Amino acid sequence: MSFLGPSGRLLLAGALVGLGVALASWVDPFGVFEVAELKALDVQFAIRGGRDPVSPIVIVTIDEDSFDELNLAWPWPRELHAQLLDRLSAARPAAIGLDLVFAEPSSRGPADDEALAQAVARAGNVVLGAALTVVKEAGFVKEDLNPPIRPIRDGAAGFGFVNFEIDADAFVRRGALTRAFQDRPLEGFDLQLYRLAQKAGVASARLPRRTPVLINFSGGPRTFAAVPYHRVVSGELPPETFAGKIVLVGATSIILHDVFPTPFAPGGNMPGVEIHANMIETLLQGTPIRRALPGIASVLAVLAGALAVWAAGTLRPLQAGVLVGAVLAGYLAISQGAFVLGRYWSDVVPVPLALAFGYLGREARNFIREQREKRRLSRFFSPAVVREIVRSQDGDDALGSARRLVTVLFSDIRGFTAMSERMPPEEVVAFLREYLTVMTDAVFKYGGTVDKYIGDAIMALYNVPFEAPDHAAQAVRTALEFQRRLGPLAEAFTAKHGGSLRCGVGINTGEAVVGTLGSAQRLEYTAIGDTINLGARLEGVTKDFGVSIIISEATYREVQDLFELRDLGEVTVKGREVPVRIYTVLGEREG
Repeated sequence: MSFLGPSGRLLLAGALVGLGVALASWVDPFGVFEVAELKALDVQFAIRGGRDPVSPIVIVTIDEDSFDELNLAWPWPRELHAQLLDRLSAARPAAIGLDLVFAEPSSRGPADDEALAQAVARAGNVVLGAALTVVKEAGFVKEDLNPPIRPIRDGAAGFGFVNFEIDADAFVRRGALTRAFQDRPLEGFDLQLYRLAQKAGVASARLPRRTPVLINFSGGPRTFAAVPYHRVVSGELPPETFAGKIVLVGATSIILHDVFPTPFAPGGNMPGVEIHANMIETLLQGTPIRRALPGIASVLAVLAGALAVWAAGTLRPLQAGVLVGAVLAGYLAISQGAFVLGRYWSDVVPVPLALAFGYLGREARNFIREQREKRRLSRFFSPAVVREIVRSQDGDDALGSARRLVTVLFSDIRGFTAMSERMPPEEVVAFLREYLTVMTDAVFKYGGTVDKYIGDAIMALYNVPFEAPDHAAQAVRTALEFQRRLGPLAEAFTAKHGGSLRCGVGINTGEAVVGTLGSAQRLEYTAIGDTINLGARLEGVTKDFGVSIIISEATYREVQDLFELRDLGEVTVKGREVPVRIYTVLGEREG
């Protein structure tokens, strides 16, 4: 994949993330995506909000007030329903729908059924409800239709099933126009009323070609005009309340348990008769919710995953987060706009998931790599420099090989090798760990970089990986700090092991090749060149002159105004034919 380049590899990785999300949404073995999309649809309804119905629909509610006023136990006498139908029919409605199932003869006798049958026949435009149940179990499917009893249905304009389509989360969002029963199509209650209203001259759109229909809910309970059952029976209402309208009669009292959860009633308090009203409104207005092609969301998920991984792998975390968030917000806004303006319900979940998995997955990988890099770099650099390298977009460039001006510091404990041969190995290791920790803190304190440890020797670099104008002075301050910190360590060492500890430091300033150098198997951040070699030689010269710190003339020129220095003259060091002038540091000047 090297031919793709860094950006190409990021885009490919992200596309694979998006493809994985898309495939998971297609397979969806546990129905998680289906339920998530249904809930997303509910949110889109909630954002859109309710709206006033357009179709001439009025509901006669079998409610608590009617139970109180009529003072009758359920089921009510069918003769009472007959009185209701006569009242309604006198107002000349376009259609009447009884969202009630009269599948059994009345317990009050044949006369009760006959009264309702005659009222249904007199009205001539009544649609009755039927119960269609389908039981699916392993190996068989059982269908059962409970239509109105024949005396009542013979005079009706028709009857249809009142059952709703129940989604995976037990919500009602769809209504079927027809269902197959015993290999024949059976029309639904809502379709029968649509046909009857259309025949009566109610304005209507063409029927949807697909069933079940996604109901375009106008709102929650009590969105449609409604009047209590008892007020209709008593004749209180004027005829124009029902004239030319589609009248639905059904239960709204919670004691009759004909309520369901819907997008606008997630608590499960939407009466079935009001769901029928929403379904009929959807059919008459020709406004069913349209399912967008799921393949569109899959393609967008692939693109979203590619964008998220590319952003997280290329941009700073905040920039990537803002970009991914903006894309997510834009996608959701477009989806909502398509829902409100075009009634399109698109798969909302795959794109946000692809964005989230792509962005968070890549950021997690970045974090793990960053922590690993911090641990590696902390061997060389102070915590502040490590943070800067990791945070910097140019961090790799900062550690790349280049020729630059540096100050190098070498330190060594004089005579420690000989003393360590008389000490137990574990004590040698313990002392060196303590000593190197203390001295490394001093290097980091003054912005230095620990290049390497060689036994008890330390090599430190200054002015790398980032520029520091006072790098030479910081190296000298480190050397003075070494002497101060060595005191307590030397006292403890002498008390325990005898002998005395002294630290020699050599410092040089000049150009060197600095960067990550080494073999394919092992790389180290280091510096090479004559400047480095001279710094090492100067450390070895300290014992010849009986001083703790020696700096080169190049370093002297950088720090002569900041420190008290003494000229030690010229010295010829190994590897150089020309003598070099050296100085020792007495201390830092005050002020």
